[in-house]
Amino acid sequence: MDTYADTHPEIERYIDALWIEKGLADHTLDAYRRDLRQFDAFLGRELRGSLLGANREQLQRYLGARLAAGQSPRSTARVMSCLRGFYRYQLREGRLTVDPTLDVESPRLGRPLPKSLSEADVGRLLAAPDLDDPLGFRDRTMLELLYACGLRVSELTALQLSQVSLNQGVLRVFGKGSKERLVPMGEPALRMLQRYLAGPRAELLRGMPCDAVFPSRRGRQMTRQTFWYRIKMHARTAGISKPLSPHTLRHAFATHLLNHGADLRVVQLLLGHSDLTTTQIYTHVARQRMQDLHAEHHPRG
Repeated sequence: MDTYADTHPEIERYIDALWIEKGLADHTLDAYRRDLRQFDAFLGRELRGSLLGANREQLQRYLGARLAAGQSPRSTARVMSCLRGFYRYQLREGRLTVDPTLDVESPRLGRPLPKSLSEADVGRLLAAPDLDDPLGFRDRTMLELLYACGLRVSELTALQLSQVSLNQGVLRVFGKGSKERLVPMGEPALRMLQRYLAGPRAELLRGMPCDAVFPSRRGRQMTRQTFWYRIKMHARTAGISKPLSPHTLRHAFATHLLNHGADLRVVQLLLGHSDLTTTQIYTHVARQRMQDLHAEHHPRG
């Protein structure tokens, strides 16, 4: 393990303890060492303080200085976690009697907002697959259902013929924990699915038996990874440069429903969330969109 002659000996003692007790990787230990050295340097340079003599006020000044310098709350929270571990170790070893991190809160991170697409982006993505190609027709139908129903990619690729009711216009979906829910398709997605089942699906299968609604070229259930690759391919065709995730259309489904006035509990049921708080994150996305529209179009926005 690397050693640093200009490092406080207590830092190296702590790093050695982490290595022995937790078996952390070298790059993780280096990150802890770097965080502690930077705090040690700040104490000496700015506050004429010492690592083992640091108090709550000095620690808060350091965290504030990091944020003022443009360090992200997430990075600063990681540093705070490192410092907490260091000072708890010193208490345990009897080198300190007071933990300076005890009443210092880490920066609030909040939940990351899900990435979404605008309605125009979604329109371009849905129009990207080539409907003259059976694979393209399959992909377009999958994208339509993904957006119209707010499905998870895993729910879509696992969809079986027995779960589709064209007469009622609904899908019977099995989500996380095998929880079942009924999801309406909407007219555009329903018409697309009817056309797909009436022709392109049979062209793909070429007589091979398969119960999956959306089979692969080999007549098997498509993997999530394969469909994710297809989504990215169609996004490039559509000229969409925004970062995408397998849940992008699911996020767009929820956000656009709320933007158009849907009830939060209805969106919760459609997404298959057992807890309303999981769905509430979409209200932040929708609210931001409303604020942007207000600022753009209202005379006093």
